[in-house]
Amino acid sequence: MEKTQEKISEEYASAEISVTDKAAKRLKAVMESEEKSGQALRLSVTGGGCSGMSYNMSFEDEQKEFDKVFVSNGVTIYCDLKSYLYLKGVEIDFSSDMLSGGFQIKNPNAERTCGCGTSFSA
Repeated sequence: MEKTQEKISEEYASAEISVTDKAAKRLKAVMESEEKSGQALRLSVTGGGCSGMSYNMSFEDEQKEFDKVFVSNGVTIYCDLKSYLYLKGVEIDFSSDMLSGGFQIKNPNAERTCGCGTSFSA
């Protein structure tokens, strides 16, 4: 059965960006060590990387006019509308594994990701 345009629009509008409990704990620790407690995580994409688009994460204390805002596990997340086209439904996780540790972005919109996990194509 085909999805109607209304149903697709509804799913798009309700798609969240979330962080796991492990990622939230690590983000809060980094914010505290960088004296940025209380700021939000800005998640965005830019052109580049080995797969075409790269993920960017930074801390910001000011929401921009057209940002989508999410709160997950106590972390506020800002995402600009252009980036949200590629990041809707994303989950940010954290691993302390020696070889592949760090923040990991699980992106249901990515058709292909690079081996290091920092870039993707959609």
